[in-house]
Amino acid sequence: MRPDCDLNLRNVAAACAAITVFGLAFGMSYPLLSLVLESRGYNADLIGLNAAMVPLGIVVVSPWIPQLARRFGAKRCNIVAAIVIALCLLLYRAVDSLALWFVLRLLQGMASATLYVLSEVWIVRYAGSRLRGRVVSVYASLLSASFAVGPFLISVLGFEGWLPFVVGTGVVLVGMLPLFFVREVSALTTPADSASLSVRSFVPLAPVLLTTVAIFAVMDASSMALLPIYALEHGLNFETATLLLSVFVAGNAVLQYPIGMLADRFEARAVTAGCAAVCGLAFLLLPSVIGTVWQWPVMVLGGATGFGVYTVSLKSLGDRFTGEQLVAGSSAVGVVWGGGALVGAVIGGVAMTAFGANGFPFLLAGSFALLTGLLVWRKTH
Repeated sequence: MRPDCDLNLRNVAAACAAITVFGLAFGMSYPLLSLVLESRGYNADLIGLNAAMVPLGIVVVSPWIPQLARRFGAKRCNIVAAIVIALCLLLYRAVDSLALWFVLRLLQGMASATLYVLSEVWIVRYAGSRLRGRVVSVYASLLSASFAVGPFLISVLGFEGWLPFVVGTGVVLVGMLPLFFVREVSALTTPADSASLSVRSFVPLAPVLLTTVAIFAVMDASSMALLPIYALEHGLNFETATLLLSVFVAGNAVLQYPIGMLADRFEARAVTAGCAAVCGLAFLLLPSVIGTVWQWPVMVLGGATGFGVYTVSLKSLGDRFTGEQLVAGSSAVGVVWGGGALVGAVIGGVAMTAFGANGFPFLLAGSFALLTGLLVWRKTH
């Protein structure tokens, strides 16, 4: 059993700052760059392929993050990663070459993975066990809010010129500041109460948890990259299209805490299955409500329950693993998230090109239906 630990507010705050930087950069760059490429005449499958470079970078670097954290320290790694992300946001505007955008998005993904994995380790290690579901839900809410700020800023600032890129860079740098006040970061990379474990050898320990994260990542990346494009295809104007993505993400910030409370009280797999079923239904309904007032509550509910799948998965990770296993598990989550996001960004664009705009929500509805079936089957066998 995992021993209880006290809530460490300083390091929990640092984890929240790190994930906020990740979420802001992710939430802003995905729709911003997609809209820029769409305005230049690129089609949805190429836009999805370019967006896939971020999760590809996450896949490439995530297995190496435990070694990097041991050698250089988690605090230093996260600070450098935030600076790299800020520079990438500026270089997107300075460089017009699509080929170089592929390289920049790969670098952004590698830096994002560092913030993503190490902030997860911090939050599940220092949240304490008794309230872990609720503390993780606050962390997830901040991630959701930072995702939502990105498209909201674009809806206000537009996507032309330097302004959105400069503002995004400034917000990332300000969000980095709490990382300088972290204490006892070395404790997270020291083998405490479990044996050293690689990412590959961790996979058989939690296959359902990692499958859940992968399907969530498919939804996360494809929605961030393609939901505004989907809305534009259905005749919504630019402001409404970007606002729809903000609403989709912002609902998570309000509803993650109740989901965290349910995860603290009830069996995690049942809560996850319920979230997956509701999210799948929301995407199934989207084509019939897009352009009506019902699109707003459907997107709030779909986004919140879709992200709830991830919140409960993080809570389960912290409940089941500690020490080196926790670091390996968080790295495995990063690899699987990156792989799922890579697939999601590509197949989402391909589905829209091959089957029309509604191929996008139907793809996600089917993915969450499969996840619901897997979770129910695993619970009854």
